[in-house]
Amino acid sequence: MTRKLLRLLLLMNIISHSLVQAQTYAIVIKGGHVIDPKNHINEVMDIAIKDHKIALVAKKIPTDSAVQVVNAKGLYVIPGLIDLHSHNYWGTELDQAYMNAPNALPPDGFTFRNGITTIVDAGSPGWRTFADYKKQTIALSKTRVLVFLNIVGEGMRGGAYEQNTADMDAKMAALTAMQNRQYIVGFKVAHFEGHEWTPVDHAVKAGELAGGLPVMIDFGGSTPPLSIRELFMEHLRPGDIFTHCFAELGSREFLVDKQTLKVKPFVYEARKKGINFDVGYGGISFAFSQAIPAAKEGFFPNTLSTDLHTGSMNAAMKDLLTVMDKFLAIGMNLDSVIKATTWESAKIIHREELGNLSVGAPADIAILGIRKGDFGFFDYIGYKVKGNRRLECEMTIRDGVIVYDLNGRAEPLNISFQDYLHRENIRRQTGKITY
Repeated sequence: MTRKLLRLLLLMNIISHSLVQAQTYAIVIKGGHVIDPKNHINEVMDIAIKDHKIALVAKKIPTDSAVQVVNAKGLYVIPGLIDLHSHNYWGTELDQAYMNAPNALPPDGFTFRNGITTIVDAGSPGWRTFADYKKQTIALSKTRVLVFLNIVGEGMRGGAYEQNTADMDAKMAALTAMQNRQYIVGFKVAHFEGHEWTPVDHAVKAGELAGGLPVMIDFGGSTPPLSIRELFMEHLRPGDIFTHCFAELGSREFLVDKQTLKVKPFVYEARKKGINFDVGYGGISFAFSQAIPAAKEGFFPNTLSTDLHTGSMNAAMKDLLTVMDKFLAIGMNLDSVIKATTWESAKIIHREELGNLSVGAPADIAILGIRKGDFGFFDYIGYKVKGNRRLECEMTIRDGVIVYDLNGRAEPLNISFQDYLHRENIRRQTGKITY
């Protein structure tokens, strides 16, 4: 080996060592307007990521200390969004509803492009089918997938299966949850059409047996409708969730009185008790005729969510950003909309490590822009509200890795650290940029 080659190898080693020392952070996000409701941050800041976690939030973080730099000037940098109500048990069983069926959707194709890093399946699997769901959906997704386990053992299979009170086993549901605490965050009641309180009471019992996990309630509908006052005040506990809160269907009782256009007084009592109200937009489970009168009183939901499935994504709902747009259009401020899709959702599912940008938290981040213009937002009956802004996702970072970059804002583009060192060595030695 020649002396010249030895000197070159020594130089490359010195450069590589210097780069490793200098490049403290994996990613530095520069100049974005950070909104972090948990930490009461609402100003232009930089964010640094290291070892898949938030390493620093500060006014000025040097760009030479990062492997990648993201220019977020003019954009909002927020915690990765949490969609609290979705259906992701996708499959090919054509005679089924949302359990291993084509009405459900695999998460990754619909999350990252909307700034979502965590999605919560609202009852598609039950305790009998969760093991399959874990292999089929959770294990195959880059998105963090959590679950409200259906109190029905079969899950959201549809038809008579979801009316079978004999398959609503609180002990087995709780046992499954305790064995899968990493994924299961609560229990779900959905689509039950009877007048018994059996599904609700069994789900609440499962929650208690599993150490206080919350229950999400979706009344399937009955005639006459079950009393939501009785639900809130006599069956649910503080921390439980009433989803589809602004639905206006004949088989369900409404939050807003249709005669007075006022939120019913007991709804405020329920909120004071600690009942949480979730949008769960869905295909036909949101109506402006409920949401707008509530908004005029300042009654906004705790959480915004999609109820994502094939029947809602191409109808009025679209996606989580559109749901957020609609609430901006009816008077909810941006900070509250972000809180309702980040920190508030994280607290409700007892995952306080999520939904915030605290140092040490998982580096789940959404970078959003706001497009100004004339926009129309409509519900499933065709009622339209005008708005002048739309949220658009520029970038999503999941667990410290850029998983979606709309306009190539990362410099260099998403490459491995080793590849970056190799290319940087070439640039320093030859002056040629190989990115």
